[in-house]
Amino acid sequence: MQKITFPRLSGWLVASIVLLTLIGWASFAQIPVVIYKLSLVSLSAVLGYWLDRSLFPWARPDSFCPREEPRCCAAAMIRRSLIVAAVCLSVAMGL
Repeated sequence: MQKITFPRLSGWLVASIVLLTLIGWASFAQIPVVIYKLSLVSLSAVLGYWLDRSLFPWARPDSFCPREEPRCCAAAMIRRSLIVAAVCLSVAMGL
């Protein structure tokens, strides 16, 4: 018997579709606003990633071996996540 596997984050995808349907049912005029905001946040995540890559080309998280340099690898991952989060928050807040 073959095990059924679902794609990663499929539960969140279903929840997003249900919520988008609920928004459309409650106020159809808000659908373009939701799509606009989702595209801004997605674009800001990509922008934050590339900003980190261009600011720190020598210190990418995959350039460190987690077994030999665990602190450098962790610091690079935390730095990248903070930069991406800051860009996403600033775009989402309209700053």
